[in-house]
Amino acid sequence: MQCPDCDSSHIRKNGKHKDKQNHICVNCGRQFIDHYNSPKGYSEEVKRECLRMYVNGSGFRAIERVKGVHHLISSPFISPSELSPTAFPSLPGGS
Repeated sequence: MQCPDCDSSHIRKNGKHKDKQNHICVNCGRQFIDHYNSPKGYSEEVKRECLRMYVNGSGFRAIERVKGVHHLISSPFISPSELSPTAFPSLPGGS
């Protein structure tokens, strides 16, 4: 095991938090755990499908019913920069 900051292999155990072993680097003092869980959230594919549904006239609640993504969560996927005509070349008006 190595320190994620300085790549040193001189580390020590440094207690536990939420049943995860903490480690500390002796060289730089960085505290870290063995492995981190994968990031939570929706994949880019799901976000893109929600955006496509919105552009095609579906409301946030309709997207929620079809995709299972809560309407308050799906609304940040729809930003003004992503609604440009060049974002969807296959739609009318796209290049």
